Amino acid sequence: MAAHTVVGVDGSSPSDVAVEWAADDAVRRGCALKIVYACEAWPGDIPLQTPPGFRDSVAEYGLRTLERAAALARERAPHLEVDTLLGTGPVIEVLRREAEDAEQVVLGSRGLGGFTGLLLGSVSLALAGHAAAPVVVVRTVPERTYGRIVVGFDGSDHSAVALEYAFEEAARRGAGLRAIHTWQMPVVGPGALVYTPLVEDILAAQQNLCTDTLTAWREKYPRVEVEQTLVCGHPVGVICESSATADLVVVGSRGLGRAGSALLGSVGHGVLHHARCPVAVVQARGEA
Repeated sequence: MAAHTVVGVDGSSPSDVAVEWAADDAVRRGCALKIVYACEAWPGDIPLQTPPGFRDSVAEYGLRTLERAAALARERAPHLEVDTLLGTGPVIEVLRREAEDAEQVVLGSRGLGGFTGLLLGSVSLALAGHAAAPVVVVRTVPERTYGRIVVGFDGSDHSAVALEYAFEEAARRGAGLRAIHTWQMPVVGPGALVYTPLVEDILAAQQNLCTDTLTAWREKYPRVEVEQTLVCGHPVGVICESSATADLVVVGSRGLGRAGSALLGSVGHGVLHHARCPVAVVQARGEA
């Protein structure tokens, strides 16, 4: 299949939202859409316990779910090329395999109880940062378009990949970009006389890091309007607050540690749970 975006479905309302978002994204990218449903083995799915026709009924449900999702995508984007796949095996394995040659993978935030693949905290979190392609979790879609992308960065190689994705996405959408770098106060003893100069030095160093990091990206994408934001605070709170007026938040899969603004498992985990718009988790190809 040619260039395409993958979306995982299970027939739930959140996966319908993911399909609509993925269809719009595929149109923006000028690529096809591949809709994937994974048939997982149930705990009792062994020859002596599985009722006759059980596997066939599960497959039939999957096919109906795919047909419904494809119809939804075509209704959303009538000229979009849509393909479907009924995969077999653990949903994480199916989606990771499909991510290998995809532009990106899109998931809803929650799924049906019997299909844990789209439940935030299970597959969404397991796949984010561990797939060959960027993973977009559509927890909620803003009621309006703000024309703004938000990206967190910390100067690491992994956040550089997030910046590249964010600038490309902003250019593709004709949107502005808010690039957020956070820092935190150092812990010193009470009454330390060097505290104020120390904070001033740290602030100056962080400002230089922001400017130096973004200069090359500004030159590469001169048409993207960039808002450089340096904040003393925890990255999750800062990024999630900014997500209230954003169309997409972008984070890297890893960062520089506690203060990193792109560390999946701390900041990435928090942003995925609390952002008020879709979140893209990006890592370099070949690191999954």
